[in-house]
Amino acid sequence: MPKTWQRVRFGDVVNDVNEVERNPLEAGLDRYIGLEHIEPENLHIKQWGDLTVDEVSFTKRFRKGQVLFGKRRAYQKKVAVADFDGICSSDILTLEPKGDALLPELLPFIVQSDGFFEHALGTSSGSLSPRTRWSQLQNYEFPLPPKDEQRRIAEILWAADEAVYAYISANQNLTTISTHLLTKFTTTGCGTPTLSATALGNIASHWTVETIESVTSLCQYGLSIPLHEAGAYPILRMMNFDDGEIVANDLKYVDLDEREYREFRLEPSDILFNRTNSAELVGKVGIFRLDGDYVFASYLVRLRADSRKILPDYLNAYLNSELGQQRLRAYATPGVSQTNISAGNLKKVLIPVPPLDEQTQILKALKDLRTGERQTRTHVQTLCTLKKRLMAELLHSVGACDVH
Repeated sequence: MPKTWQRVRFGDVVNDVNEVERNPLEAGLDRYIGLEHIEPENLHIKQWGDLTVDEVSFTKRFRKGQVLFGKRRAYQKKVAVADFDGICSSDILTLEPKGDALLPELLPFIVQSDGFFEHALGTSSGSLSPRTRWSQLQNYEFPLPPKDEQRRIAEILWAADEAVYAYISANQNLTTISTHLLTKFTTTGCGTPTLSATALGNIASHWTVETIESVTSLCQYGLSIPLHEAGAYPILRMMNFDDGEIVANDLKYVDLDEREYREFRLEPSDILFNRTNSAELVGKVGIFRLDGDYVFASYLVRLRADSRKILPDYLNAYLNSELGQQRLRAYATPGVSQTNISAGNLKKVLIPVPPLDEQTQILKALKDLRTGERQTRTHVQTLCTLKKRLMAELLHSVGACDVH
């Protein structure tokens, strides 16, 4: 630590403000923040609740400029800077500098630092929903530079944060556009064709409306057998879906005889459908492209596209679109703890089917969109890594202020 820096306790330079407002609307406050409104590792608040619409029990007031820190499940790294006044959950600490030793501009990055989160996690208690407390957080110690150096560090870190935030916003916008275009492409194609009214709404007049049963050659439940940590064949489950693809995460294994293996072995371009889950998650769909010998569990359904009528990637794209998901969930049957969509009902789901050459054009357009999304996400990850490195160097390392 440079000689001009001093080691301080968090509670000596920061206040946890506990301001109560029991009648927020009368005080001119119409927005509230819960933990669900703060994005992990994003200092900017982009969503909130409306007090004129929702009934909440929150009475804790926050003010513009304060740092909001989620003390419950601190591993989620939820920190944000308030850019308006409002009411927030009691699971959010409202922090501001005490006295003039610490610049307000630097406080968000101290709270966002790895050292602070490690202290928060180390002082959290509770098994299902661990929380830390101000009485413990205030004991966190960190090196504090003189105010002129604080100002320079804050300028560098805010410039890095602005770059990260610009790419995050661009990625979110691109995702929104992609979601909209996915539905458009799978109902009217890439052009502006004449539309006709159908059971699915308006679609291109030269397309047909089919059922899943009529455009697939196989609709099959998976294996209902015990799973193991090791075995002959990896078996895919409901956690193996990621953005329309099947991924090899958290694998379990099974041992099968040759007949069972042949019956349940997945082939490239098979589509898996998650038939049982919570109401929010039932209906996940992903296409299988993994190398190796995989089988699938009983709460999944395997679909195999009839390539004479529909391309597997097009079927997968439609079932992942907003309209496709709506049609799937219309057949969901609620249970005690989970919702189910049977294979029989799955077969009834309607599909807008363009000619095969148009399906190819649609898939090319979707591929270009996904390429842009992946590139933007890569930029976000690169910039986040750079920002973390800058924070580590500027806030903790000897000679950090020599960074240019």
